[in-house]
Amino acid sequence: MLGIFQELFAASGISVMTYKHLIMWAIAFVVLYLAIKKEFEPLLLLPIGFGILLANLPKANLMEDNMLLWFFYNYGIKTELIPCMIFLGLGALTDFGPLISDPKTLLLGAAAQGGVYITFFGAILVGFTVKEAAGIGIIGGADGPTTIYVLSYLAPYLMGPCAVAAYSYMAMVPLIQPPIARLLTTREERLIRMPMPRPVSATEKVLFPIVATIVICVLVPTSAPLIALFMLGNLFRESGVVERLNDVAQNALLNIVTIFLGIAVGGTMNAEIFLDPKVLFIFALGVVAFAAATAIGIIFAKTMNLFLKQKINPLIGGAGVSAVPMSARTMHRVAQAEDKKNYILMQAMGPNVAGVIGTAVAAGMFIALLSGS
Repeated sequence: MLGIFQELFAASGISVMTYKHLIMWAIAFVVLYLAIKKEFEPLLLLPIGFGILLANLPKANLMEDNMLLWFFYNYGIKTELIPCMIFLGLGALTDFGPLISDPKTLLLGAAAQGGVYITFFGAILVGFTVKEAAGIGIIGGADGPTTIYVLSYLAPYLMGPCAVAAYSYMAMVPLIQPPIARLLTTREERLIRMPMPRPVSATEKVLFPIVATIVICVLVPTSAPLIALFMLGNLFRESGVVERLNDVAQNALLNIVTIFLGIAVGGTMNAEIFLDPKVLFIFALGVVAFAAATAIGIIFAKTMNLFLKQKINPLIGGAGVSAVPMSARTMHRVAQAEDKKNYILMQAMGPNVAGVIGTAVAAGMFIALLSGS
């Protein structure tokens, strides 16, 4: 009888459990707490948190070859499928009208990507490899799927902690951005009122994703998977002839792939990787990335005002990070704190959606330059 109990104990996970498993369980509970109680990006952090728990169940081996999480990761993320499907859904949810009506806001979205490059060099300085630094830098674009996409090419073992950092800080945009915005702008600048964007025709909205796909993918071919699906989703939305496809892309498909993405990313976070002291630097650099992107966008907007007759509210430059639409809403609230009748939400959406494009292009450039090295 004693032998049976000994065999059962040896076959159980308890026999190999260490303090590292308990630490990772605690981390999983923290992520789940942030998702459920604090509602920090719950659609991603909840499945990520549960994926962390699954990846650290002793002897469950769910990330081993041909096991559950292995399938999600290898056939969903390593093949680019899930991040690209996320972009398809995001494209179907995106309105490029504010960007089309005021093309100069594209420059603000591009400028905010400066946070990506500052963090890239900062990560190298603290000891990360060039490939690791590229993936960490993309956190500054406030774009979780793009962060995961880049890391799947360059440093897949950092995908879990980088994704948690990216989505956590995306949820904290309303906390991170306002102090920076107020510090870098005067009250007079925050009070600047901007004219409402001009009406954009249906023809312009249909042509934009087609032309943008050609231009961007010819200039940066490695960004094609993300850009192509993003623009296809937007074409579903704007064409007006495939409402069923548009509805599926926005809702059912996006929800399904979000589940698979979260579980697969959480599954990469085993104790050996996540408990490396270097991982702490990822979370610190994530804050630097968001702060730098916000600051550079605002400073660039202030610089543009030196040459513009019709001044723009510099706050919209802070919306150049691609946390859509949270960053635009945050900048709008900062403006309304000074003047409740100052509505800059639509103007801020221009650089906000431009930031999505800018981050995808930055990702393509990193992959093109580093994936073969």
